[in-house]
Amino acid sequence: MTRALAQVEELFARSRKILCFTGAGVSTNSKIPDFRGPNGLYKNRSPTYFSEFVSSEDARIDYWTFKLEGHALFRDAQPNATHLAIAELERAGRLEAVVTQNVDGLHRAAGSSAERLVELHGTNAEGKCVACAKREPIDACFERFRADGAPPRCLDCGELMQPAVVMFGQALEPETLRRANAAAECADLVLALGSSLTVTPAANVPLVALRRRVPYVVVNRGATPHDELCTLKLDMDVDAVVPPAVRALALRA
Repeated sequence: MTRALAQVEELFARSRKILCFTGAGVSTNSKIPDFRGPNGLYKNRSPTYFSEFVSSEDARIDYWTFKLEGHALFRDAQPNATHLAIAELERAGRLEAVVTQNVDGLHRAAGSSAERLVELHGTNAEGKCVACAKREPIDACFERFRADGAPPRCLDCGELMQPAVVMFGQALEPETLRRANAAAECADLVLALGSSLTVTPAANVPLVALRRRVPYVVVNRGATPHDELCTLKLDMDVDAVVPPAVRALALRA
């Protein structure tokens, strides 16, 4: 595996516009559970579809209860070595963008700038009205939910509030996806980190760069649909790959 890590370090050294595409496996070392792993959130729970959420009061109560139960975990989580290394890439002027499927806000907390960060699936930090799109801190939504047990509604228009994440069956925001694909069009190296690469259209973003024959490294515990397409696949913890490669890059500077 030392040879493979040396390859990653060499790819970093040759690159000036690195695209980091991150999934749940980047945040597991911050004690955020993944979704599809052996102990993932979906092992004992089926995802809530947006159509259920808007049509069923019971589904809304169940979903808000689920979000409330996990809120402290997300609120108290801290960025880990990989989040910090990606932020360091940006400070070194080597990062085109970090495109994340994660909604935990840890890239922001690590220092990734809003300019370079694309949160494809939204954020757990806010609630959003399904009608007028007004946003407010998620704590305010939880406060109303705790008070009366009713799913929170928008204080402006009275329609349903949802956590500001893309739920199953809900489309990604077009501008968010455009930013992600534009970054992939410019990248000279793509790293897919801790993602099963099974959820589309998000998982198609690295393929935009791959069509230009850009080097593509996949670091993930377990197989992905991109393993036969990428330049290099490492079945490793992301913390064992990204932080050392960033440190090695700094030593070359």
